[in-house]
Amino acid sequence: MELGVIGLGRMGRIVVDRVLDAGHDVVAFDISEEAVGGAAKAGATPADSIENVAEQLGEDRRIWLMVPAGDPIDAALEELDGLVDGSDVVVDGGNSNFHDTLRRAERTDAAYLDCGTSGGPASAEEGFSLMVGGPEWAYEDLVPVFDAVATGPTGHDRMGPSGSGHYVKMVHNGVEYALMQAYGEGFELLAEGRFDLDLEAVARTWNNGAVIRSWLLELCEEAFREEGNDLGDVADRVEGGSTGTWTVQEALEQDVPTPLIYQALAERFGSRADDGRFSRRLASRLRYGFGRHDVPRRDE
Repeated sequence: MELGVIGLGRMGRIVVDRVLDAGHDVVAFDISEEAVGGAAKAGATPADSIENVAEQLGEDRRIWLMVPAGDPIDAALEELDGLVDGSDVVVDGGNSNFHDTLRRAERTDAAYLDCGTSGGPASAEEGFSLMVGGPEWAYEDLVPVFDAVATGPTGHDRMGPSGSGHYVKMVHNGVEYALMQAYGEGFELLAEGRFDLDLEAVARTWNNGAVIRSWLLELCEEAFREEGNDLGDVADRVEGGSTGTWTVQEALEQDVPTPLIYQALAERFGSRADDGRFSRRLASRLRYGFGRHDVPRRDE
């Protein structure tokens, strides 16, 4: 299969590499010539514009957008306007608001697949978890590509119609907020409690057979190993918040109580104040673990 990839940042480049490794062909474009050059060295066919991507793909174009959510996606779709039709497929692999996805799917001539992507840059070797919404025929057509980008055939599925992929990813992120908060609070109690504990050892022990074992707990172990038992100079500031906000807003609209997710979101916003909470510092370091997001430091 031949795939066009627009957007060659950290995640887009992983898509390119995994699709190439699976034996498919890739036409790659980014506004950064350096990024295009790097993809070309890896085996992709370079393109110098979005229009050039469409031209090189020929008929029945399959295009994966991995650009930042918001205006950049609309800008890319505007450039694709008139270059794609109903036989083509466009995948939006970013964390878009599902309301925007519904609007884009309706206005785009091509079949539009919204692909919620979880795993972050740390999953470059293992593959991502992909939550896909949109026309069933388009999803089935791209199964070989999804197999390559995900952990395999069980690492992706069609969630439902347009918007459902990004909707499921939105809720996934809300759950992620609450889990990070729970780990942070538990380790804060251990750090401030009655015993002088080796928190790396606690995380490692919990992660071998305990009910609460998880990848996030593995990242807690990594954080304590690399930063120290007191997390060193990791600052009490947890960035992000957009997808958690969307989750809480949707819960309010649907009359579904989500107190844990709401409180985790409130704690994240509260971390913008400088009160030194350990749990927030751990949550900040966990974001580096799975997403390689920058870690704010106390001296910054």
